[in-house]
Amino acid sequence: MRHIVFIVFAALCCFTKSHALTPLPSPDEALQMLVDGNDRFVKGQVHHLSYLSDAKDKLLEKQNPFAAIVGCSDSRVPPELVFDRGLGELFVVRDAGNVIGPIEMDSIEFAAAALKVPLIVVLGHQNCGAVKATISGKEIPPELSNIAPLIEDALKTCDTVGKNALVNAIRCNVKEGVTTLKNSPTIRPLLEQKKVKVVGAYYEIATGKVTIISK
Repeated sequence: MRHIVFIVFAALCCFTKSHALTPLPSPDEALQMLVDGNDRFVKGQVHHLSYLSDAKDKLLEKQNPFAAIVGCSDSRVPPELVFDRGLGELFVVRDAGNVIGPIEMDSIEFAAAALKVPLIVVLGHQNCGAVKATISGKEIPPELSNIAPLIEDALKTCDTVGKNALVNAIRCNVKEGVTTLKNSPTIRPLLEQKKVKVVGAYYEIATGKVTIISK
């Protein structure tokens, strides 16, 4: 009996060790994991129905996310749900307008350098209020005073007139975020070494679909 217990204990130890050493996916594999998760979300076939079962003790001491997401704070755009991922899989930074300021940059650089995430996504979304307020032509609300200038910079070469003005502006804002991250002195060498990929994406609230718009 004691011999059997020892074998089981040894097997569990080996499993735990191998699980902890599981390598992160490649940048392209990580992107496909997000695409597949969003496809499940759109189809209503999500895997992560209970985040509590994902947590337990395995995430108590460390995290091992395979992607970092810069998303909007909009309550309709939770990345873990949109991409059907569990706890510990995504390193998420959210602010109104998914802009890249000093704090957001530090957070993403930490994810890339310390956590070794192979994928960074700037996620914009349909009908973004921060972008809409910025292009409205009206006085910018004081609560967006630090955010609107970053969006305005992104829109200097963007067509924000006509029927598709808001969609164009949202996409331009995403692309500017991608460019900003790619120029980071921390992230740029990782890009050159092909250890990380930075992409932009657009989430359509009406359908739940995420489209990759900038690689």
